[in-house]
Amino acid sequence: MPDAVIVDARRTPMGRVKPGSAFTEVHPVDLLATVIASLVDRTGIDPGIVDDVMIGCVSQAGPQSSTPGRQAWLAAGFPEHVPSTTIERKCGSGQQAIDFAVQAVLSGAAEVVVAGGLEAMSHVPMGSAAAGQDPRGPRVRSRYPVQPPQGVAAELVAQQSGLSRAELDEYAARSHELAAREQSTGGFDDEIVPVERPDGSIVSADETIRPTTTPASLAALSPAFEREPWTDTYPDVDWKVTAGNSSQLTDGAAAVLVMSLDRARALGLRPRARVLVGSVVADDPVLMLTAPVPATRKVLHRHGLGLDDISAFEVNEAFASVPLAWARALGAPLEKVNPRGGAIALGHPLGASGARLMTSLLGQLERSGGRYGLQTMCEAGGMANATIIERWT
Repeated sequence: MPDAVIVDARRTPMGRVKPGSAFTEVHPVDLLATVIASLVDRTGIDPGIVDDVMIGCVSQAGPQSSTPGRQAWLAAGFPEHVPSTTIERKCGSGQQAIDFAVQAVLSGAAEVVVAGGLEAMSHVPMGSAAAGQDPRGPRVRSRYPVQPPQGVAAELVAQQSGLSRAELDEYAARSHELAAREQSTGGFDDEIVPVERPDGSIVSADETIRPTTTPASLAALSPAFEREPWTDTYPDVDWKVTAGNSSQLTDGAAAVLVMSLDRARALGLRPRARVLVGSVVADDPVLMLTAPVPATRKVLHRHGLGLDDISAFEVNEAFASVPLAWARALGAPLEKVNPRGGAIALGHPLGASGARLMTSLLGQLERSGGRYGLQTMCEAGGMANATIIERWT
């Protein structure tokens, strides 16, 4: 069986979702095309050798509705014979795209795959693909009569794990502090692809990071989900999830180049990491955000590793309660979790986040000299992916 390796990873800056922000005037296809073109240019590969382009995208509507990976590939001016597909596993879509690329390489079905994700949430708002329709149907509703939104699920997870409002706010402030430090020292420069806007201006840095964020400033925010019918449904919840200790809605794209080791060597390319193993599991669809715990256990077991073997963890910060509950359940040291900041500071462009986390994980392992890295993320419906990589030495 061939080894599957990551040759390179790139991402756009993360843009806020509000009028006049970084990418409100940039078409989502062009956002993704910029990343893919940079990936090809920096590695120097002939784009014609790519076997497939696998792109995660959650809201496949409007400007993201027509196989965005295919459109981005063509927008970059690359050969027409290279196909693309779109993957949707909610917030794990970009990570699942990478896992599918790895599986294609390991099976021998492909040798070179571009995998990543896209979500331009200022263009296609979250939930818009449902067009006001019920995506569950009566049978699911009869089995699970109460289906809270993810924010309420985050409250339930915080309550179940015994997390206080102060802990959530302290963690959220930490995310901004770590990301701001990384940004100020140039730690993100090697992974970010500058994006040109229609007016000719260049966006080259994340605009989501708030360096002045403190636990005290976050404590002034009101709970975001403390309202009917959820206050009646869950009268014992001490509401504590706010906009400040949750991930930011964001525009962004990211991509990685996955190859067989033999192909990389034949092209004279040095891998950045070897992908060891991936897993995907599902858990309680009402709590919804707990599956990273069993996904982590499964992926560690499959490769015979323990938590102590992992140098860095990327656990998507959909809400502060997610990585905190994950760390508490597994006994993982918090100093190894999201050491460059997470989605609370960098934003969560749904389908792109899995590939963005991978760029962060690669960078952390290379800067710290760590060997193994693990990333995992919660997904709507109670699912989660987990992936382990090994830094190339």
